[in-house]
Amino acid sequence: MVSVGTIVWLSSEIMFFAALFAMYFTLRSTVPEMWAEETAKLNVPLALANTIVLVLSSVTCQFGVFAAERLQPRRTGGLFNLARWGMVEWFILTFLMGAVFVSVQAYEYTTLVSESVSLSSNAYGSAFYLTTGFHGLHVTGGLLAFLFIIGRAYIAKRFGHFEATSAVVVSYYWHFVDVVWIALFFIIYFLK
Repeated sequence: MVSVGTIVWLSSEIMFFAALFAMYFTLRSTVPEMWAEETAKLNVPLALANTIVLVLSSVTCQFGVFAAERLQPRRTGGLFNLARWGMVEWFILTFLMGAVFVSVQAYEYTTLVSESVSLSSNAYGSAFYLTTGFHGLHVTGGLLAFLFIIGRAYIAKRFGHFEATSAVVVSYYWHFVDVVWIALFFIIYFLK
């Protein structure tokens, strides 16, 4: 039931982001010259590196899911023996990568504000910060969910299917957030 409920909820999130994309395209079509001027201020290599970090975090998240499905909450070998890592280690790595993504996004925001691109500066600033900001909030929510699942794995007397299902559900959300970012990244940074 939890998996089905999460999928239904993620469907509503798709509608939310679809509305943000519609806003972005509508504003962009009304002032294309502003879009050309403002997008020139974006740091595409930094955003690409940040995107790679987020996409790779989906890979580490999935390795955590595989461990959870094996009912292996923690590592059974040495710290550097990745093949023996459990869900907790993979989810901690995923959390760290997600935290790097949010930190780099915050750095990008401060750089753009210093170049006079803010939420209230113009239509581009509003569209950019609303779309990427709401995504950033979703990533932060995912980070909190990882902390919850990791903490739960430590306090559970026995790691069972209930805990594994929770890990799988969090992975659905994380993969969703990654797919949304890939779409945002291509629309904001590459679509001319």
